[in-house]
Amino acid sequence: MDHFPLSWGRPRNDALDAFNTYPMHKRPTHHDTFADGVQRTQQPIVTGTSVLAIKYKDGIMMAADTLASYGSLARFKSIQRLHTVGSSTVLGASGDLSDFQYIQSLMEDLIIEEHTAGDHHELGPAEIHEYLAQVLYSRRTKMDPLWNSLVVGGRKDSKNFLAYVDLLGTTYSSSSIATGYGAYIAVPLLRNAVDGRENTLTEEEARKIIVDCMRVLFYRDARSLNKFQISTVTDAGVTISEPIQLETTWSFAEGIRGYGAQTQ
Repeated sequence: MDHFPLSWGRPRNDALDAFNTYPMHKRPTHHDTFADGVQRTQQPIVTGTSVLAIKYKDGIMMAADTLASYGSLARFKSIQRLHTVGSSTVLGASGDLSDFQYIQSLMEDLIIEEHTAGDHHELGPAEIHEYLAQVLYSRRTKMDPLWNSLVVGGRKDSKNFLAYVDLLGTTYSSSSIATGYGAYIAVPLLRNAVDGRENTLTEEEARKIIVDCMRVLFYRDARSLNKFQISTVTDAGVTISEPIQLETTWSFAEGIRGYGAQTQ
């Protein structure tokens, strides 16, 4: 059926339209109009917010909440945004979750390929980070321009590795990293607590820093949730906790002008 409005009720093989003004063969087609344009998602549908990660004395600690937002709707509340890669690397993602699922499938294929090589070598966090940087850079014109970032953390040969990579292949390494809204709110807190103490910070102290920052983000970020997971990477391997529920209170809001009873 020809869905062009001027052809409704007329045979498809007519040379001209009903008013003899628009030859059939010159009509724009889907190919003519769209094929040469860049085809990619212009608006992510389901997204996750911040990922926090720090180095401490015995390894790497990373955290991400379990909320996946459908636009502004807090739609999915049990989504894991931390992914184990091999035995010494953990991957955290913020942004569009469908892209993260694609990255997860790439990682699984890569690990299987490396295992079947049978050379008794295993990819570490530095190699995983380099691979992802090349993948994202090579696909920067095909993936979602609003897609956010990945954090790669791991420990190999008793050395900590923590680095960032985004859609454009931008990379950097730091003792503390935060993505999403955390890049604005949590980074100053993390740097103040971690930088210069990487070799003395205990796991308990690192966990307290992460939990405090996740609490601040829950209070400030409308796309966050007070339920999150923490991953640690040590010489013993990678662990990802069960969802942790934050203890929160909103009584302080009564003293904020414009929110509670105070108006002046």
